[in-house]
Amino acid sequence: MTPSNGTRPDAASPETARETETGNDRIAAAFAAARGRAALMPYLMAGFPDIETSVAVATAYAESGADLVELGVPFSDPLADGPVIHAAATKALAAGANLHAVLVAGQRIAELLPVVLMCYANPLYARGPERFAAELAQRGISGLIVPDLPLEESAAVLEACDAHGIALVPLVAPTTPDARLARIGRIARGFVYTVSLTGTTGERAANATDAGALLARVKAHSPVPVALGFGISTGAQAAAAADAGADGVIVGSRLVRAVAEAAEQGADPASAAASVVADLADALVR
Repeated sequence: MTPSNGTRPDAASPETARETETGNDRIAAAFAAARGRAALMPYLMAGFPDIETSVAVATAYAESGADLVELGVPFSDPLADGPVIHAAATKALAAGANLHAVLVAGQRIAELLPVVLMCYANPLYARGPERFAAELAQRGISGLIVPDLPLEESAAVLEACDAHGIALVPLVAPTTPDARLARIGRIARGFVYTVSLTGTTGERAANATDAGALLARVKAHSPVPVALGFGISTGAQAAAAADAGADGVIVGSRLVRAVAEAAEQGADPASAAASVVADLADALVR
């Protein structure tokens, strides 16, 4: 079980994380602190149901055993997100969330644990890769995931992120061939986001049956930790992912659903999210 304050005894302190020089370093430290277990990375839709509540949810994540947080930028036309996260993004946009507000929230969350921003390409290119990466660094945000940025078009974004110490985290899928995994591994920063199945995000009844083989293939080409996401929603599934070889476990739709249900029922979204994260964290303790 996690200690009463929700943190695990081997977790890096917020003070240590803030003192680490770059975003790449902060992410590496978070994975290194997860000795003997997989790092837990819950997803958060920024601005859902509003900015302040989303920051409160992130605080609950940090207090309940999360090692890092994936912070989603609400976007009108997502390619990788399933219906639960898409609905949350739509509501966040309707409530007035924008990129500036998300980055300000990210700065506040980064005082608690490393933040990896999940942003589609349009907002990134609207500001330009250099300006975008510079602001992430200024706000203490550690990494960047761009689901619709293909390897062949990533050079300018990677250069800007490298210049500012931001980890540009690549994604790979079960359909990614070994030759492409090798190319992706050569430019991987922070960790490799391994999509466990084909399709969009969302809760599934069971883990991908070939997760171990997929993780082994990715690890054979990756100099950085390998995290598994998509379809993981329970403690048992998180533990199975870790047992299959994942260095990190990413959970999204289950948490967004918990926040949505609590908000609809007039309950506290942060408390609802904390309960789910604590269960996941307990399942990953070894």
